[in-house]
Amino acid sequence: MQESKPELTIVKIGGNVIDNPDALKMFLADFAAMKGNKILVHGGGKIATKTAEGLGITAVFHEGRRITDKPMLDVAVMTYAGLINKDIVAQLQAKGCNAMGFTGADGNIILSEKRKNAAVDFGFVGDVVAVNAKLLQVLIQHGVIPVFCAITHDGKGQLLNTNADTIASTLAVACSNYFNVNLLYCFEKKGVLMDSNDDNSVIKSLTFDTYKTLREKGVIHSGMLPKLENCFNALQQGVTKIGIGSPEMLKGNITYTVVSR
Repeated sequence: MQESKPELTIVKIGGNVIDNPDALKMFLADFAAMKGNKILVHGGGKIATKTAEGLGITAVFHEGRRITDKPMLDVAVMTYAGLINKDIVAQLQAKGCNAMGFTGADGNIILSEKRKNAAVDFGFVGDVVAVNAKLLQVLIQHGVIPVFCAITHDGKGQLLNTNADTIASTLAVACSNYFNVNLLYCFEKKGVLMDSNDDNSVIKSLTFDTYKTLREKGVIHSGMLPKLENCFNALQQGVTKIGIGSPEMLKGNITYTVVSR
């Protein structure tokens, strides 16, 4: 029965929080203070772009999605799996939080396949096909707090750049076999907004029907669309609760968007 499962909170952090050392430090303090089982998933696209520019590599995007050629993949692995991931793990360890950093290749936890698209070749970009949730369950039961970056693998020796929002939702779905999973998307905004120019116009509750209506009206658009598609997909596949908002929602005392079926 669902009630007999232990709780697990999966937090995805991205946006300007990752890029701002002070904001990241504050977030990690709040994450470390959270009680219970937890997983952290992080992005870091802006840092990867800046690192690439320093190496003379130009970042290329198609409709907001990164094209990952071999040089850009090398940069992504260096920044996501190396610089950002290990900095986060070290900061969490300093706060008494037994974090362990992962790519999808570690322990074969997240298996992906290279994206198939007839119109656009995204390069070394992966779409998740399987998650080893049993290994995650064992790690969590032994007190490990997994910290995932946005790198997976194809099982044939190839690393792949993978959307961090998708990693978070896919982990949430897979782990729902063993846990009651709460999924939190933290970024610089207070939640899903009715007016993108008004940070206080938070939509407190968002069902799929409401989402469809607001999408058709153009209220919800751009990068929020794939994030919410991931949310509703996860809810349909067993995830208990999803929240979208600023890192302050980890403290539980502010308004944020609760996404439900």
